[in-house]
Formats: sequence, C-alpha cells, structure tokens
Amino acid sequence: MATSGPLASASVTDALLALVDAPAAKKPQGYNDLLNQIMASSTPDTLTTNLIAYVESILGDSVGIIASRPLLAHFVDQLRQVNDTDTRIDVGNRAVDILQPKVVSYEEQDTQVKLMLADSYEQNEDFTSSAKVLQAITLDSSQRAVSEDDKAKIWIRITRCYLEEDDHTNALTYLNRVKNVIYAVTDQTTRLQFQLSQARISDSQRNFLDASTSYLNISTETVVDEEERLQALSAAIICAVLAPAGPKRARQLARLYKDDRAIQVEEHSILENIFLDRLLKPAEIQAFEGKLAPHQKAVTSDGSTVLEKAVLEHNLLAASRLYSNISTQGLGVLLGVNAEKAEGYAAQMIEQGRLVGYIDQIDGLIFFEGESSRESHLEGQAKQAGVAAVGAKELRMWDANVQGLAEEVERVTTMIQTEHPDFYAANMVH
Repeated sequence: MATSGPLASASVTDALLALVDAPAAKKPQGYNDLLNQIMASSTPDTLTTNLIAYVESILGDSVGIIASRPLLAHFVDQLRQVNDTDTRIDVGNRAVDILQPKVVSYEEQDTQVKLMLADSYEQNEDFTSSAKVLQAITLDSSQRAVSEDDKAKIWIRITRCYLEEDDHTNALTYLNRVKNVIYAVTDQTTRLQFQLSQARISDSQRNFLDASTSYLNISTETVVDEEERLQALSAAIICAVLAPAGPKRARQLARLYKDDRAIQVEEHSILENIFLDRLLKPAEIQAFEGKLAPHQKAVTSDGSTVLEKAVLEHNLLAASRLYSNISTQGLGVLLGVNAEKAEGYAAQMIEQGRLVGYIDQIDGLIFFEGESSRESHLEGQAKQAGVAAVGAKELRMWDANVQGLAEEVERVTTMIQTEHPDFYAANMVH
C-alpha cells in the first residue's frame, strides 16, 4: 500500500494491513475504531501521515464502494475536527487526488471533502486556492440532484473568495452564474450575499451609483445585524459621494439624507453638505478621503482621483446654485483649478445633461440656469431641448427689455411735447 510523504506509524500500518484481510462484515467497524484511535493517539508529527494512510486504505480496492462511502463520510467529519489547518489541507488534497478518477461513484463525499478543504484554505486566508477547490465541485450531475440553492451557495462563495483577492474579473464570472438562478433561490443568506457581492463588484468597477443602491438595499434588510446594516449604509453614502454629479446622484443622495439612520454614521456631515449644495472644504475632503478603499482612490483619465473629480463636480453644481453667471477664471479659483480645467468640466457636465447652462467663450463667462429650468432638465429633457429652453428664455428677456425701453422713450417724448412744445417742434419733429 503506497503512501505519500513520510510513512505512517507502525501500529497504524499494521492495523490497516490487518483490515485489508479482514472479513467484509467486520471492516466498517474496524475502520471506524482505527480512525478513533488515530485521532486520539497520533502525535502532531504523525497525524497527517496516519490520516493519509487511512484514507488511502478505505478508498483502496479491498473495500467496496458501498462500504467505503459511509467510511469516507465519517472520515471527513472527523477530519473537520482537526485543529491544524495544514493537516486538513494535506490530507484533504490527498483524498481529492485519490477520488479524482472515480469521482462519479463518490460525488457527495467528494463534495464534502472539497468543502472542508475550502474552509481550511479560507482559515489560512488563501482565498484563491479555496475558490479553485470549490470550482472543482461537480454541480451538474446525473448521479445526484443539485438544487439551485446549492449551486448558488457554491458560486456565491467562489465570488466572495475572488473578491477577497481583488480578482474582480473571476468574481464577476461567477456572480453572473448566480444571477441566472437567483430567481429560484430561496435561501435568504445566499440572496443577501448576492446583493453584497453585486455592490462590491459595482464599487470596484467604479459604478458608484449602482453600488450605493445595492448597499442601501442591504442596509434595510431586517435579517441583517444592526451594526452590519449601518456599515452598509455608510458604504452607500461613500459610493454616492464618489458618484458623478447629476440628477441620478441627487436622487440617491436625497434617499440617503432622508433615511433616519443616516445621522448615526460618520459620513452624515459630508452627506448633508452635499445634499444641501454647500461647497466642500479641503479639511472635510481630506478627512473623508481617509475612509476610502484603495480602488476608490484611483486616478482618472484627467489625472485627478475619483474623489477629486467628484468633489470638483459637486462644487461646480453648488456654484451654479450661488451664481447666475461667473467668469471661467473666477470659477477656477472657486474650484481650486485653472480656468481651462473649470471650463472643461462645466462643458462636459452641460453636454452630459448633468448641469443646465451655457458657456460664452468669447467673454469667458459661464451662465447657469435657474431652478425651474434645472428641474425640467432633471425630469429628462434632452440636451438640445435644454439649450433651446435657455435660448428661448434669453430671447424673451431681451424682447421684454427692448419693449420696456421703447415704452420709456415714448413716455419721455410725450412729456417733452406737453411741457416744451416749442423745443419739441424745433428738435423732435422731422
């Protein structure tokens, strides 16, 4: 009988050899008794080799499939009780290797070995290895029925393992598998983990509005611990702050600000200032930046960080509430950037429909629209419609001013004719 690595202790080897030749009826009890002896009397140095020798024996040719299945199931239960994770990993991997060519006959037991292995890897914080072991579990089988709940549990666990390693590509692959069956999943924990994984992936991909929505939904789940719900709410606020300024973000900020629990989290102050369109101060921004994850500090294409860009866009919107128009130079000073960059951000936000106004590049001025125009735009007007509204308003104002001036000139002329008819006749009549 072959073993891997150091040899098992002599007493175990002798006992296994005796069991090979024992009558079939006595083998199950004999193997169970020997396993109990191995667990009780093996030293740390011999436990791994003794257990490997044992599993090789029960999966050998001398023990039939019918007898070895319950023996292997009991073995896995005992192996889970071993405190040393390295021992569990070494023995578990050897069991998987032995089972690989005949896994069809041991699918349930093979699954339990791999789940135990995954637990052990995760205890060692080796999440990639855990994910790979879980990936090897047979989920589409003609030998046993695997429910959508069970499939989703495995896939969501793989997703979470990859997220722990910041491998968002593989995480998204398995999250999409869960997405295909989530409608049939009844387990509440799995559904919550799915929502959380969605939020984390959206967050990592800088889809901050989607992430904020997912985090907020999790924070309202009553089955979640209160502390964890507040953590989810905090994450929702952070993502909303980092999201691009505009109508969608404004609506999300409103939902968060109106949440009665928002005042309990540290991010309430910056949430309030953003919601109320107050200009953000450098000290407040610096304090908030210290709470961000590494991916949330990523540098964007224009050389600014995600937070810097979000703050600049917010302050630009705040400025649009304070001013009806402002020079690009003045806006740059207000935002802490040069005039060219300030104008570029304003132009981009106007083009994307996130800011209502127009730019006079000749005079170097940016004109912001009032609340009525902004509200109509937030309801979904296209950019061209917004521009048309701006032009129509300006034209109406011009017409009114011209009409008022003409009426004033006519009134003065009438007064001159009445009070000084000779002067009027000599100078005004042609």
